[in-house]
Amino acid sequence: MKKKILCLVLALAMLLSLAACGGNNNPPADQPQDTPTDTPDDTDTPVEPAADGELVPYTYDEDEVYDAALGEFYETYMKAFETNNTSERYALMALAEGKMLGAGVMIPLTTRGGQYVLRKVAPRSGSTIMWGSDADRFHDIIVTNEMVTVEDWEAMKSLWNELRGTGTYHDEVQKYLTEHGYTIGDTYDYAYTSDPATWDALGTQKQADTRAIIQTCDNLLEYNCENDLMPSLAESWEANEDNTEFTFHIRQGVNWVDSQGREIAPVQADDWVAGYQHMVDVNKASALTLNLVKGAQDYADGTLTDFSQVGVEAVDQYTLKYTLNESCTYFPTMLTYATVASPLCRTYYESHGGKFGADFDDSAADYTYGKDTNNIAYCGPYLVTSHTEKSMIVFQANPAWWNAENLQTKTLNWRFNDGTDATKAYQDFKAGTVTNVTLNAAVIEAAKADGLYEGYNTIVDTDSTSFVGFINLNRVAFANDNDPTKLVSPQTEEQRARTHVAINNTNFRLALCLAVDHAGRNAQGVGEELKLVSLRNSYTPGNFMYLLEDVTVDVNGTPTTFAAGTAYGAVMQAQLDADGIPVKVWDEATGSSDGFDGWFNPSASKEYLDKAVEELAEYNCDISAENPIYVDLPYQQNDENYTNMANAFKQAVEATTEGRIIVNLVGGDQDDWYKAGYDMDKGTQSNYDIYDLSGWGPDYGDPSTYLDTMLPDGAGYMAKCIGLY
Repeated sequence: MKKKILCLVLALAMLLSLAACGGNNNPPADQPQDTPTDTPDDTDTPVEPAADGELVPYTYDEDEVYDAALGEFYETYMKAFETNNTSERYALMALAEGKMLGAGVMIPLTTRGGQYVLRKVAPRSGSTIMWGSDADRFHDIIVTNEMVTVEDWEAMKSLWNELRGTGTYHDEVQKYLTEHGYTIGDTYDYAYTSDPATWDALGTQKQADTRAIIQTCDNLLEYNCENDLMPSLAESWEANEDNTEFTFHIRQGVNWVDSQGREIAPVQADDWVAGYQHMVDVNKASALTLNLVKGAQDYADGTLTDFSQVGVEAVDQYTLKYTLNESCTYFPTMLTYATVASPLCRTYYESHGGKFGADFDDSAADYTYGKDTNNIAYCGPYLVTSHTEKSMIVFQANPAWWNAENLQTKTLNWRFNDGTDATKAYQDFKAGTVTNVTLNAAVIEAAKADGLYEGYNTIVDTDSTSFVGFINLNRVAFANDNDPTKLVSPQTEEQRARTHVAINNTNFRLALCLAVDHAGRNAQGVGEELKLVSLRNSYTPGNFMYLLEDVTVDVNGTPTTFAAGTAYGAVMQAQLDADGIPVKVWDEATGSSDGFDGWFNPSASKEYLDKAVEELAEYNCDISAENPIYVDLPYQQNDENYTNMANAFKQAVEATTEGRIIVNLVGGDQDDWYKAGYDMDKGTQSNYDIYDLSGWGPDYGDPSTYLDTMLPDGAGYMAKCIGLY
């Protein structure tokens, strides 16, 4: 599975990196080995009603809960892997997502971007690819000493469109800047919201970690600013005829160095063998490519102990070969994800207590690898010269980097911003201590008064990251797992039991999903003018893939033909329409799933809730304004924007449902909010009924990069967000 879980803080961070997050093409890397329990009946509550008037408890068995809610999704999704036709696979995946959205287990909310921003950078001077880690790299970004005007920003974007694919944009945009009176800087000042929990690129599952780590470590390949896949630590590569073997020729003369810049060892093919083994040792079932690379799943399961039988081989010192279980033309695109394909200096790792296989133990007293910036080996563009938690991280140019002569940005100063002061980022921008600033609702008027709005307020492009409100189907935690005094639920035992029964009814969940005024909520963070721009109405962006040829698939048993060129979102919409789910996830006119509120539907919400009330009465779960269902929404109470967004959420749901659903706002600081779900590893630790902090950005260019995350049995990394596995 993809190992990157994104945080909504990144979407509304006060300061904005131009590096984007994106998507990527590949068949399912983590299809589970065993089929889950049978597809459920139409009812969500397969428990016989009690006769004594007491509440009928709903099962807490994870498989039963999953099957009742997502059995149809899983069944449809698995059909996608029975075909070798790419377009048919895309269509079946879109139908599966329609089933998932129609199950009401998540509330699509927003994507990243779509906000006003002031900047001192050239547009698209770094990669904006939709998948992998490269959009978070800083080394190519062109920084200016002056604010870029809207006119020049748009002109440079047009230049990018004109020159894309020629390899000349980076040079030409610098010419444009100097010809139009700008001077080029070499320092990028960036605001970050969360310190890395580890500096081990292969031992994390969070973008908050990898965004920092990838500045210190290169991959085999990298997307350039024109989004072309280029050699990095591999000088070249080739595949065999059926795309089951990929051979990479490692760049010679490159060395690992320590945090002081002292040489450690040469970068060589074995570094990727060691890296892959370490990745599986750390991540087991959540590691991307496990089911794709020969023997990797067996090694993760423990049925194969000899790693030399896994399909990652150092043919010689500078030749690396991957052997796959099946043909995969786009396998190289997966290798741009840092936590999949980063190299690991074996000797350095072992000298810091690292072991492999059954001997791996990152809790051992002598295990120091990745614990801080002085305990990693570097082969990327920067060395970390200073790191003070919740204060500052300083990255300086690595003289030993293989492409040091072309390093654009020499210094990265990352300054911590906890978000408690909604105006801090803007004040820092005015003071010159950050390079870009997002204009949130709290500072737009100040920017206008300061003359920094008209002519400078460009809009950030939206990207492939999808933030959703996850609904916890199997809640067992009612306080934070790390500290039972934090974010304590105000629900009584009776209310908790009633909520569990109600939330496992599809009609109840859909009533909740359709009761949220997305635009009103988003306006609290980005302002009234832009409230629609960053709204997303699906999990996988509707324009993520298009059918390559005409295909015919069954939609609820009816053969339906979709023409070549049909967008993924259009097929997804067809499934929702066939199921009678009154939501809009695709707009044909704009060719997008973004920029409109396709979910807020008060009349439909009321109809679904009326149905739920009738169904749940049979289980002695009576619902009325006098006896409502309570759901807990944790939020960061010391952040004005998030407080306002949480209140907007609460007000809309309670007004739409006429008080039959009450939203408890459970506040804490940023750490508390993270620990309620984002930082947790298991569904049983999820301390909420609804959680709007997390999201997902793709690793590769196939819809499975999103949908795999909702697989059962622990294979789907985001299934924990709905309280499972």
